[in-house]
Amino acid sequence: MMKAVKVSTILILSLGMIAIMGSMMMTYSGKKVNVHDGVSIVNRWELPEALDEISGVAWLENNTVACIQDEDGIIFLYDLEQNEIIKQIPFGPSGDYEGIAVNGEDAYVMRSDGKVFEVARFRESEKPITTSFQTGFTAKNNMETIAMDPTSNSLVVAPKDRDRGDNFKGLYKIALDSKQTASVPTVKINLKDTKFKQYLHKKVYRTFSPSDVAIHPETGDFYVLEGTNPKLVILKPDGAIAKVIRLDKGDFPQPEGITFSPEGALYISNEAGSGRATILEVNL
Repeated sequence: MMKAVKVSTILILSLGMIAIMGSMMMTYSGKKVNVHDGVSIVNRWELPEALDEISGVAWLENNTVACIQDEDGIIFLYDLEQNEIIKQIPFGPSGDYEGIAVNGEDAYVMRSDGKVFEVARFRESEKPITTSFQTGFTAKNNMETIAMDPTSNSLVVAPKDRDRGDNFKGLYKIALDSKQTASVPTVKINLKDTKFKQYLHKKVYRTFSPSDVAIHPETGDFYVLEGTNPKLVILKPDGAIAKVIRLDKGDFPQPEGITFSPEGALYISNEAGSGRATILEVNL
């Protein structure tokens, strides 16, 4: 009798574990994907070869995103419903382009040496007019991050490598009317905050290396992405660190771009690793 009870108990526990493991999985595109650290994948798009080096993404409308890749001076419009590139917009020579932001009809593309390319009326014109301006940062800072802040009519940028101090990474605003970069950051990400404890590097500035940023359309929180050691840092508008979330390398081999839809849906793009480049719709 005792043996039967033990067998029944083991069976119940085993079934319970299977149910729990099943609840930690979700299906998309015919595949099973683990949910890691509270991050789940809602949708997944495998991108064409032209976007293997996708380095930035910005929401447009009607399930379309503007994409940039870090080799060619081309803005790619990608339709998430059709799952294909629907337009290519040349704006400049080949270069190390790392991020894109959109303000109405104009696009802003960040090059790693700190130069920003303004592409006016980029969707309407066959040959859009491109101008450029310097941010005050250089290749030494290795600039990858750019986002639009509509509340202040400004761009938000951040250095990936060294900032103006080694214990923080700053989010700096660029006023679009003057094209001037603020001398002090709007937000300082304190790299010695306890939430970075498990990631703290001997060279503190390497603790967190921003690859892109997006602003939540409802809360105003900053979502700052890292591709080197995949993670997502969520900051309150005043700069307080709400969360540091590790991103699983299986799903996020090299996350380089991040954007929100107006409804608050979160999208992260990944450069190609052992597989194809992807755009993932993410739930936290």
